[in-house]
Amino acid sequence: MPERAHIGTHESTIRMRIDLHRKLQHTPDMPALPIAHAVNNSRRHRLRMVDGVELQVEEWGPVDGEPILFCHGFGQTRGAWTNAALHLAKVGHRCVSIDLRGHGDSDWQVGGAYCMDRFRGDLIAVTTWLDQPPILVGASMGGLLGLIAEGEHFGPQLFKALLLVDVTPRWEAAGVERIIDFMRSHPDGFADFDEAAASISAYLPHRSRSKSPERLRQLLVRHGDGRLRWHWDPNLLDMVSGDVERYQPRLFAATRAIRVPMLLVSGTASDVVSNATIEEFLKLAPHARHVSVPKATHMVAGDDNAEFTAQVGAFIASLH
Repeated sequence: MPERAHIGTHESTIRMRIDLHRKLQHTPDMPALPIAHAVNNSRRHRLRMVDGVELQVEEWGPVDGEPILFCHGFGQTRGAWTNAALHLAKVGHRCVSIDLRGHGDSDWQVGGAYCMDRFRGDLIAVTTWLDQPPILVGASMGGLLGLIAEGEHFGPQLFKALLLVDVTPRWEAAGVERIIDFMRSHPDGFADFDEAAASISAYLPHRSRSKSPERLRQLLVRHGDGRLRWHWDPNLLDMVSGDVERYQPRLFAATRAIRVPMLLVSGTASDVVSNATIEEFLKLAPHARHVSVPKATHMVAGDDNAEFTAQVGAFIASLH
């Protein structure tokens, strides 16, 4: 049975321990170092928020390892990080990946609208559940939540460092609209996994291979009518249909306030971030660094997981 814990969304003080840091090798295929357990066997938890919503959390690696917290993008699940988490767990990190509310195996929102502050509260709650400030790896919406959480936090830092995956405080509207159009395109779901795979291949034509049924099971759930639908609450789209750009002044202010190390990893073929938005971000946070993954789109980790994981490893090594 999953472990259950009651977590409040208040920002509590975290006692930072000084741990022995493990040096990560900057290679696409990071070697597995001997550790005391099999990292392929994950540990799963259910964390209850103060409003009763339960989040699904999955972790790999030693419980006393330096924590890395993965936060997925809008419409994704914790499964987006599994390959990267397995690599990093093998070199001694405690890798924790969450399903945000309304996504994956976490509860859907009941009796209230989805909003950035609810997601921010969930991220802070999971962060305080850990025994020391983690390195946050946030893709798209997950990265924006990291900026707001850290930049608006009073007291000890929430995160040891921030790694933003193809997201900047200002984004290209056309790229975001393309994502939302795809999310809206199949309200009745799919008859089978082959139909779903064909839809994803049309959306991501640069991918050489279609997703296997095993991978698709992480993204889809079968409903009572027998149809397969995405593993997220359709009501999430109401949040995006509003004026999401109203968050940008808040994001700019939060980014300026952040003092922890930051790295932006972008895809050279992304239509969500651009040279202009990257330049603007680096002016807001002059201490931040930027690297790009060749030929990768907005889905950087999925397009080239080996290079993405190597960049994460190199960044973590630089912190030590």
